[in-house]
Amino acid sequence: MAECTHDCKTCGASCGERKEEFDFHAKLNEHSRVGKVVAVASGKGGVGKSLVACLIAVGCAKRGLKAAILDADITGPSIPRAFGISGGALQDEKGIIPSRSNLGVEVMSLNLLMNDPSDPVVWRGPVIAGAVQQFWTDVNWGDVDVMIVDMPPGTGDVPLTVFQSLPVDGVVVVSTPQALVGMIVEKSVKMAGMLKRPVLGFVENMSYFTCPGCGERLNVFGESSIEETARKYGVKTVCRLPADPEWAKAVDAGAVEAIDCPDLLPIIDAIVG
Repeated sequence: MAECTHDCKTCGASCGERKEEFDFHAKLNEHSRVGKVVAVASGKGGVGKSLVACLIAVGCAKRGLKAAILDADITGPSIPRAFGISGGALQDEKGIIPSRSNLGVEVMSLNLLMNDPSDPVVWRGPVIAGAVQQFWTDVNWGDVDVMIVDMPPGTGDVPLTVFQSLPVDGVVVVSTPQALVGMIVEKSVKMAGMLKRPVLGFVENMSYFTCPGCGERLNVFGESSIEETARKYGVKTVCRLPADPEWAKAVDAGAVEAIDCPDLLPIIDAIVG
């Protein structure tokens, strides 16, 4: 064991003499400036978290803000496909250069660094967490107003790394109407609270389906309880998104920027306001 230097600012050990918390924040690439950092999280996969992350970034870009997405879902990266971005990322003396969407959203994902995007990422947790940190330290993001971090599902190594290594200003939690999903998603809310990160809002995806014939809203996945959960945790901003087959087609075609989603405006207001 290394000898104690009595300088808690530079020591990551937890001992009885610690008087100050260790700062785990990674250093941003020196050629970059990032304003707000917002994590889009969920305790469970398959709820549309990546779609919501894309739509928030697109909404910010349409307001004239310089937006970026850091794809922290290392083992299941999907952001480049949604934006129709292909090909490998480039690098110069200032760092890795993120890809840019048609609307100017900066994107960095592991899929942009692999020879074949369909190859599986068979890495252990610490290596995956290290890759997320490198997206912050080694990528030349340039001048960014809002960075959206697409988190992997759950409350394990990578979400913890994001919360501790990046200066996360707030969290958007994504769910679907099923009671089981709601219970699991609450884990993300509690994790944010433990790490002292404010929850900016809830997004309930696939909340309803609008019948194309009569226009009636149908709760195909059950009755929504998102408002009740929001009151329970004191979250003021709640958005409900439809289950829309046209959205799925747009994402598969790499045209997520063509989706019009006014339902997310309250979340974007909470982020940029």
